[in-house]
Amino acid sequence: MTLAPRAAAAGVIAGVLAGRSLDSLLAGARERVAERDRPLVAQLCYGTLRLAPRLEALAGQLLDRPLRRKDRDVHALLLLGLYQLDDTRIPDHAAVAETVGATAELGKPWARGLLNAVLRRYRREQAALEAALAPAARAAHPAWLYDALAAEWPDALDSILAANNSQPPLTLRVNRQRGDREAALAALAAAGIEAAAGALSPDALTLARPGPVEALPGFAEGVFSVQDEAAQLAAPLLAPRDGERVLDACAAPGGKACHLLEIAPGCRLTAVDVDAGRLQRVRENIDRLGQNAELIIGDAADPALLEGAAPFDRILVDAPCSGTGVVRRHPDIKVLRREADAGQLAARQRAILDGCWSRLAPGGRLLYATCSLLGAENDGVVGPFLATRGDARECTPEVAGARRTAHGYQLLPRAGGCDGLYYSLLARADRSP
Repeated sequence: MTLAPRAAAAGVIAGVLAGRSLDSLLAGARERVAERDRPLVAQLCYGTLRLAPRLEALAGQLLDRPLRRKDRDVHALLLLGLYQLDDTRIPDHAAVAETVGATAELGKPWARGLLNAVLRRYRREQAALEAALAPAARAAHPAWLYDALAAEWPDALDSILAANNSQPPLTLRVNRQRGDREAALAALAAAGIEAAAGALSPDALTLARPGPVEALPGFAEGVFSVQDEAAQLAAPLLAPRDGERVLDACAAPGGKACHLLEIAPGCRLTAVDVDAGRLQRVRENIDRLGQNAELIIGDAADPALLEGAAPFDRILVDAPCSGTGVVRRHPDIKVLRREADAGQLAARQRAILDGCWSRLAPGGRLLYATCSLLGAENDGVVGPFLATRGDARECTPEVAGARRTAHGYQLLPRAGGCDGLYYSLLARADRSP
């Protein structure tokens, strides 16, 4: 059965509110709507979740009492309607009518009058309702994240919040083994596609208008890959060379692994990930680029993983993290993450760092990276590690556009620009002390 866009979007949003990930839910929803409606469904889901803390606070003012858990889809439909009135150019009458109409498809006709009344009340009382919002809700961030960002980046808070609430640009990485950026820009221009060179990475270009990358001339042949400009800095910072043994310890979905191979196609790359399904995406990306790598399913923190293998000259640890530097790309983070997560993730990150260090050859380099803005996952992991390892020193070269921290560099997200990533390059002594 084909669903109308708002009914499909409400199902996705309800699933996220129940604790599931946006990516998996949206992939399933795409199959249940007409092809022409898929971009609208994606816009409604991403937009509603980007503003979810604000919309939840407004809904709390508008409802006499919370909806029951079994009516989470109706609650999602309410958030969806508020988003359309609050932050889109959809005419009010269409936003209300289509949202209310979706109650029939959800099997909740009783909610028709409720949604109609609440949405119309919001439009009448919008100014007063918004004036009553707390600062975090007004900024569309959960209170814990708002407070953490204000404490860690007080002078950049407004720009970070704006970036987190914006639609990210579509940035590509040009495969230097298949050409250069200038040629790629010329090819896109010839196809009527406007793009501009990136400011941080020599391989980056950003499209003026996002669109399906599969339709780009050269994409299927491996000329382009989708990768944010901040993420494109990882491979050059690690600087692999032909003939070296290189480990990408948390490789999925494979963007950084592919970039390592583009920089040093003669290196011997091993890509590890704990998730077999996500590791398959690494294989698909590597195959599209015509490269080779050994792929291993496993936990990089496991001492038995790669036991007996020769040590590696270069190791990339793109550690699992809170994702607070890529909220705009994964807005379900605002719903799914909790304040305690950073501390729990830091223990996991330290375990991976320790495990990978034992596999690094004397004189080798390890790049620790996260897409987090929280110090507990960044300097808070690297600092204690350095304090206990006499054979380790930090040697991160200057990162353009980034802020120097105690043990690395932090890129902050910018609206229309790069994501927020942290980098710390560690060198191992030629011999143990």
